[in-house]
Amino acid sequence: MNNTNLKMDEQSEIIDISEEKECRYWTSRLGVKIEVLKSAIRATRCVTLKDISVYFDQNNIKHLTTHS
Repeated sequence: MNNTNLKMDEQSEIIDISEEKECRYWTSRLGVKIEVLKSAIRATRCVTLKDISVYFDQNNIKHLTTHS
């Protein structure tokens, strides 16, 4: 897989918080509390990693890098 495909895969990752295990994964990966993540999803009406990361950046919300 080349870098272009990897970058597109990262951008299209879907944040699923429907199960407790997924909530723990995403909050740990992004370094935010679940309330912050849920607020971002509500505010953006999006669940892609790219859109949530952009929201965090635009709102000066500290978060970890989006790379796995």
